Amino acid sequence: MTDTAKPLNPDEAFRPPRNQWWDVWDQFKTHRGALAGLAVFVSIILFVVVGPLIWQVDPGQLNIRLRNQGPSRDFPLGTDQLGRDLLARLMYGGRISVAVGLVAMFLGLVIGTLIGVLAGYFKRLDSPLMRLTDLFLALPLLPLLLILVTLFRDSLARTFGESIGVFLLICFAIAITSWMQTARIVRGDVLALKEREYVLAARSIGTPSLRINTRHVLPNVLSPIMVSATLGIASAIITESALSFLGLGFPPDFPTWGRILYEGRDWIEQYPARVVWPGVLISLTVLSVNYIGDGLRDALDPRIRGR
Repeated sequence: MTDTAKPLNPDEAFRPPRNQWWDVWDQFKTHRGALAGLAVFVSIILFVVVGPLIWQVDPGQLNIRLRNQGPSRDFPLGTDQLGRDLLARLMYGGRISVAVGLVAMFLGLVIGTLIGVLAGYFKRLDSPLMRLTDLFLALPLLPLLLILVTLFRDSLARTFGESIGVFLLICFAIAITSWMQTARIVRGDVLALKEREYVLAARSIGTPSLRINTRHVLPNVLSPIMVSATLGIASAIITESALSFLGLGFPPDFPTWGRILYEGRDWIEQYPARVVWPGVLISLTVLSVNYIGDGLRDALDPRIRGR
């Protein structure tokens, strides 16, 4: 009888275990939409971060004699009604819009994850925290944002300066109105995780609740948290653009994609490119982030990974 078993390779026997993030990346690569979204999002980040270092034009420089110019060698995307270079304004405006999206997403993620873990792990906190979540879900978000910006904009501008004050206000206002979905998702996962054997074993030997949550619970709810983070970036960028389009975002000398849309709405018939370019950038950013979120959802789910 012939032994057909493959001999054990000593190198494979002593090879360190593969990092699970490589498995996540292998699964992520199979999602073509996610790869395309990642390529588009990286391109936009390079456009707003590296672009101003190459195209060194002041986005606030006025030149009335060159207003309403079409695309040319000196102005690849033309100029606006005040003679400002549209390409430079889109680059600098993208920095602000993307920064608002990232900061607001991070704040909303922290608030939602904290409330979700507390509500899911501690039974006595579940009902009041979920009723608070339902209350925020029932509020009309856009009017609430408008009220927050109207009430606190001037005071924060006096305290921190106009640009930083408005930036902090918009990030906080978006975060305080967007944490609810994350909290509900995290709570549902924590309710299931806290009954698992390893959590019960840790609790039986007297492990503090803080250590159980940080060591056992949070790592296992990483998948929905990261997916919620990607979707939160898209939602924050759209909300900031809406506020700027309504004239309640950053001041006129701080261009954002929403502000450029707002300023170009009166010229849409004569110069439609002024609203097309910022609209395309907003749409591409949101769409790419959503595709990345779909890819991460599949890659971080152990039931799908490896198929």
